[in-house]
Amino acid sequence: MSQVNMHDAKTHLSSLIEKAVNGEEVVIARAGKPMVRLVPVDQAATGRSFGAMKGKARVDERFFEPLPEDELAAWE
Repeated sequence: MSQVNMHDAKTHLSSLIEKAVNGEEVVIARAGKPMVRLVPVDQAATGRSFGAMKGKARVDERFFEPLPEDELAAWE
């Protein structure tokens, strides 16, 4: 774990971010008192994956039945 004061954190922010991304714990302190911990954000999966909804939705025979007149009218 590395602890840096606020002024040094401002000066060396890029290198501190790089350390945090690489797994090192970085604590930023004010007057020697730890204030915040710098941690990387989990990266969300990008794009779509084929079959992502498999098994999560079901279609039964009612899906193929005609809509009632009032619902059909709402779509027009």
